[in-house]
Amino acid sequence: MCDINSNLIHRKSSGIVNKSIVGIVSLLKETIASEAIAAKPGLLQLADPRFKLLSVAVLLICVLMTNSAQVLAGLYAITVIVALLSRVNLAFYLMRTILFIPVFSLFIVLPALFSFVTPGQEVCSWNIFGWHTAITRQGIDSAVIFFLRVLASVSMSLLLVLTTRHHVLLKVLRIFKVPRLFVMTMGMTYRYIYLLLDIVQNTFITIKSRVGYVASTRTGRRIVGANMAGLWLKSYRLQTHIYSAMLSRGYTGEPRVLDEFRARTNDYVILACAIAAFIGTLWLNNFTH
Repeated sequence: MCDINSNLIHRKSSGIVNKSIVGIVSLLKETIASEAIAAKPGLLQLADPRFKLLSVAVLLICVLMTNSAQVLAGLYAITVIVALLSRVNLAFYLMRTILFIPVFSLFIVLPALFSFVTPGQEVCSWNIFGWHTAITRQGIDSAVIFFLRVLASVSMSLLLVLTTRHHVLLKVLRIFKVPRLFVMTMGMTYRYIYLLLDIVQNTFITIKSRVGYVASTRTGRRIVGANMAGLWLKSYRLQTHIYSAMLSRGYTGEPRVLDEFRARTNDYVILACAIAAFIGTLWLNNFTH
């Protein structure tokens, strides 16, 4: 009877693990696949990628130079409005700008709330086993500014990536003299991460169809370790074959893209708005602390 119950528990936990792994793989594929959004006729999709990158860079400088929570919140509100004008699904955009890196950064900055890290005016205090600690107003301000700064930066960067085709973005990076090795590494990683995800998913399905469920943690660790080693060897052989094939087809280390960029009036307007936001940020810094 105990053996039957144990088997049922193992099967139930195995089902939970299965669903979790398959869900993670599906989420990764959905997150990476932004080509559909970049193909929409939205505000940023129709803009010249060079001006778009410059505008985002100027806005990121604005985020770094301001210490005002109000200004940072305003910059984030601008990114949300631009996302709507670019026909980006609002729920999709907010989930990826709020629920991942910004929330993680909020947990990192939590110690700054307390007086032993950020001394200042106490908002609330208490004694624990004779040790006095408090949350300070200066600590709250620092935490809020840090969180909003990360939120705005991630939102702007994500908006640039979602509204620009990957190969076009790589070409723009080369135009602005980003090192060729860095651009080539990004391109190879993006192109073949789909393939590696498919290999992981297919390997997991194969193990499940032949083994069923893992009866012990030791067996599970052995299976995972063996497949990690196999995946590493397979990826090593794959990259060797791909590089040899690229060399045989005339690859010299410089990515070639057929897209030609043409600046229009709207592109200059977008860049002018970004510069205006930069000047406005510098001006507001004189009145906010």
